[in-house]
Amino acid sequence: MVKEILKETRTAMDKAVKSLKKDMTKIRTGRASISLLDDVKVEYYGVPTPLSQVATLSVPEARMITVQPWEKNLISEIEKALFKADLGLTPSSDGVLIRLPVPALTEERRREMVKIIKRMAEDAKISVRNARRDANENLKMLEKEKEITEDDLKRSEKDVQQITDEFVNTVDSIVQNKEQEVMEI
Repeated sequence: MVKEILKETRTAMDKAVKSLKKDMTKIRTGRASISLLDDVKVEYYGVPTPLSQVATLSVPEARMITVQPWEKNLISEIEKALFKADLGLTPSSDGVLIRLPVPALTEERRREMVKIIKRMAEDAKISVRNARRDANENLKMLEKEKEITEDDLKRSEKDVQQITDEFVNTVDSIVQNKEQEVMEI
């Protein structure tokens, strides 16, 4: 029973870290990245469709993203979707290809990004701590129902804390890497 609780805790904490990683890919670093367009939806025959399913996305150079629609009549819809997505990028089209120049970030904007990153990290740490709290409550219930001894409870709580520390350190390293990436000119 204790092993199941530890496994569930590890799974919950892992979800928090994966969510943080996914959110971090959406943070602009001044470099072009296709992941900036992950949430862009295009009206394709009346159905909101992810941009990646109606066009070829590429990064030909460090500060440029290109979008080549599979159907030429989609260019105006894609441009509308890019404006609506509010990415801070201005699309320009030549009728065949849409170019999205990624401007360099100002020092002030970089500092704002770091604040956003730290807020995301704190949210992830809160999720990790919530998983720890839930695990400890479940362990205490087992002890209360006499399924485990008090010594087992203390040992298990130590294990839960080790898992928590491991995931908090992972979050910290992810954030530190992303901060360096954002502050890099």
